[in-house]
Amino acid sequence: MVDFIEVLVPLEQEGTTAVVRNWLKQAGEVVAQDDPLVEIETDKVTQEIPAPVAGIVAEILMMPGADAVPGAVLARIRTEVAIPGDRVSAAPDHGSTTGGKAVAKGSRDRFSPAVGSAAKEYGIDPATIAGTGRNGRVTRVDMDVAFQARKSTGGDETPPGIDPRQSDRPPARHASHIVAHTPMRLSIARHMLESVTTAPHVTSIFEADFTAVMRHRDMFKAEFAAEGIDLSYSAYIIMAVVEAMQAAPEVNSRWHDDHLEIFDNLNIGIGVALGDRGLVVPVIHNAQDLELAAVAARLQDATTRGRDGKLTNADLRGGTFTISNHGVSGSLVAAPIIINQPQSAILGVGKIEKRVVVRTIDGTDTIQIRPVAYVSLTIDHRALDAHQTNAWLTRFVKTLEEWSASKPSHPILRQ
Repeated sequence: MVDFIEVLVPLEQEGTTAVVRNWLKQAGEVVAQDDPLVEIETDKVTQEIPAPVAGIVAEILMMPGADAVPGAVLARIRTEVAIPGDRVSAAPDHGSTTGGKAVAKGSRDRFSPAVGSAAKEYGIDPATIAGTGRNGRVTRVDMDVAFQARKSTGGDETPPGIDPRQSDRPPARHASHIVAHTPMRLSIARHMLESVTTAPHVTSIFEADFTAVMRHRDMFKAEFAAEGIDLSYSAYIIMAVVEAMQAAPEVNSRWHDDHLEIFDNLNIGIGVALGDRGLVVPVIHNAQDLELAAVAARLQDATTRGRDGKLTNADLRGGTFTISNHGVSGSLVAAPIIINQPQSAILGVGKIEKRVVVRTIDGTDTIQIRPVAYVSLTIDHRALDAHQTNAWLTRFVKTLEEWSASKPSHPILRQ
């Protein structure tokens, strides 16, 4: 007896919207239980959905780009024993052509509907194209590139069956490269617009000398590395944030229309750039209870999994304060927008570089070369004023500049 098992979109997902990003298995392919089956992308993370059972992918119901509503059916898996040569397609085979050229059924089964649509539009057989997708699969982008290449070498500028007078594609001499917005990029856009239209942003900028931090890091980075931990500057910054919250607890807060909610737990989100894909903000939870080694280890793990697309919903939830370490990409100073509204503030940390500074030693002004970075605190002026902002930054800078090497696991200064 044939049994069909439905593959569902998870009921719980991090993000407001989700779309099908890429099918890792195609209709007719044999899958084992827990094999990665399909990728869905929310406005925050990309998630692989595994096969719930072993069997054959009998039907794919949601194509790439389709909205993935929690609980919706993505595909069906046939659990009967596979019969050699028996393939089940996602749609009935009525025979088709690509630009007037017949494509064998076996070839067509290897390509996604998006590729098939491009083949018909462009008159290009996808079997003649070297794919760049997973396991050498031909993607829609491969088809677009092949069509553009054909045009540049004197081929037809308009695909078969399209009236050039009605086409919305610009002429070749005016061609432009169009990149569709990902759910993550659209989410970033919405959050940024919401933040600047909701909260009046004000930024204060201080300068922080990292000499003491660098000295401490040089002393202990080998010891940390022996434990597999990268002792990054971001770990020190997080620890200094914890200390600064003692000077102005209101910074760790959330604005409500009738009250300010000040949190006891400090859950620090730190932005991780994903190149052209945007960024994610994994959260270091309960940072006030952690030692430097634990902060560095958690930060390393979150950054690695963020860039690999393996963060979970729990990794991104519950942030009460955010850090934008824009200096890692070379920026000297910036005034970040409060990413996670309705948080009350965001810290920006610029590039550490050697600068000529004046320091008073034994009552005498001296000119020295020190590693210095600009640090900024952007606040929601509804929740905070200059008094709390500058008190917070003063303690933050003081913690960095007076870092003690006597207690490597607890390097925060306690007065």
